[in-house]
Amino acid sequence: MTATLSFPLSQQGITTDATIHANLGTAALVEQAVMRGEGRLAKDGPLVVETGRHTGRSAKDKFLVRDAETEDTVWWGKVNKAMSEQHFAALKADFLAALADKEELFVADLFGGSQPEYRVNVRVINELAWHNLFIRTLLVRPKADELEGFAPDYTIIDLPSFRADPERHGCRTETVVAVNVTEKLILIGGTAYAGEMKKSVFGILNYLLPAQGVMPMHCSANVGPDGRTAVFFGLSGTGKTTLSADASRTLIGDDEHGWSDTAVFNFEGGCYAKMIRLSEEAEPEIFATTRRFGTVLENVVMDPDTRVLDFDDNSLAENSRGAYPIEFIPNCSAENLGPVPSNVVMLTADAFGVLPPIARLTPDQAMYHFLSGYTAKVAGTEIGVTEPEATFSTCFGAPFMPRHPSVYGNLLKERIARGGVQCWLLNTGWTGGKYGVGKRMPIKATRALLNAALDGSLNDAEFRKDPNFGFDVPVSVPALAAAGIDQTILDPRATWDDKDAYDAAAGKLVQLFVDNFADFEAHVDESVRQAAPQPA
Repeated sequence: MTATLSFPLSQQGITTDATIHANLGTAALVEQAVMRGEGRLAKDGPLVVETGRHTGRSAKDKFLVRDAETEDTVWWGKVNKAMSEQHFAALKADFLAALADKEELFVADLFGGSQPEYRVNVRVINELAWHNLFIRTLLVRPKADELEGFAPDYTIIDLPSFRADPERHGCRTETVVAVNVTEKLILIGGTAYAGEMKKSVFGILNYLLPAQGVMPMHCSANVGPDGRTAVFFGLSGTGKTTLSADASRTLIGDDEHGWSDTAVFNFEGGCYAKMIRLSEEAEPEIFATTRRFGTVLENVVMDPDTRVLDFDDNSLAENSRGAYPIEFIPNCSAENLGPVPSNVVMLTADAFGVLPPIARLTPDQAMYHFLSGYTAKVAGTEIGVTEPEATFSTCFGAPFMPRHPSVYGNLLKERIARGGVQCWLLNTGWTGGKYGVGKRMPIKATRALLNAALDGSLNDAEFRKDPNFGFDVPVSVPALAAAGIDQTILDPRATWDDKDAYDAAAGKLVQLFVDNFADFEAHVDESVRQAAPQPA
């Protein structure tokens, strides 16, 4: 029997004889996924699935349709690649033909954004039950009465079985993610990696919100007992999810937010955490979600007999992931929003061992580091990478930012100045040497410094100017001593045995920053240009 939608698929030009499973709940979708052989239940209840050869986003296969709407509003280039209207029309026709042949489809009507004034209605159409469960977990779930009159603003059609034709569709491979802002349609084919759906919604909101004066952010956010909000910018692997999941603070969300005049609001209703080498001791709140029915675990290795999970086994993927409702984290915000920020924290994992564990930034320095979006890959993570490798992803999320980075940078600087926001750079990377020589920054040191910054006590510390980057670095922090951490960690050069090697590494990193920022110099004020590190 075909389920009833308040806004039927036929009104969207979709014709199909498939059985429509509309807005199923968690239990029903898990049941469907297991029955259809898409996944298996682990010992303590989560659904375990595999995504095949795509275990991460296919960034090179994502395209935006270039038309009258987007011609002058999108920052075209290597990140935002163009697809013609004609190629998209052919792709759409073939997607609709593929839908017509399906025996079953799963449809979820959801919200992107938790603040009602700025959210968008998103309909997601899937051929896989577990994909529908994933996106229902990650986006904001409407209440029953909100579904009654639901009409989609944007629609995502996700068909992993679809194979694109580069010649016919104007794409690169058989995998395609095509976004048409004018038609409000996103087509995803040839990949079973579910994260493509959530990032597509992020991209749409990143396009829409700046025109409404709202700052979209690739960040996590939480609220302290004092009612003060902190946001954490950072690329994958820098600690956004880990540091925001603090039992002493109220979690707003772990990945994607908007900063309006009145609130920081989560774009999502769930979290999407890295699972590889997950530790119950280091990340107890996240670890607990892996023992809950309703969590979806991607590419986590499981013993087929005992159904026990092995988070240290990366044979399926280094990027193993867990999706779970935000309410699985204790002390989460019931409304998925909080007050405007008092603190902005920019996270980096510096594998060169050059940056201090924490630094205080001026508004101009904050904009500079926001536009730089620095972190580093470590040796051994990719074939041919034998030394730490700098990664610059502007706005800490370049693949998801359709507009020019200066649009987001100026919004951030304006909001920081308007609210008197304190800004920090927090390095969760290496100390005592580069990767392979030094060691990873102790998590208890990071947490102690972060807590001191957020509770205001760090403002009372004595600071020095970093000779390479010019920002303020604390000389001593009582919270470190209380955690049993040697204060020497605050001065990166002092932690290196070979001071000349440190100076050489620092000089190299400074130059990498300078070279990277050349693309932005013409789009920022002189005061931001002066916030750049100075080569020796």
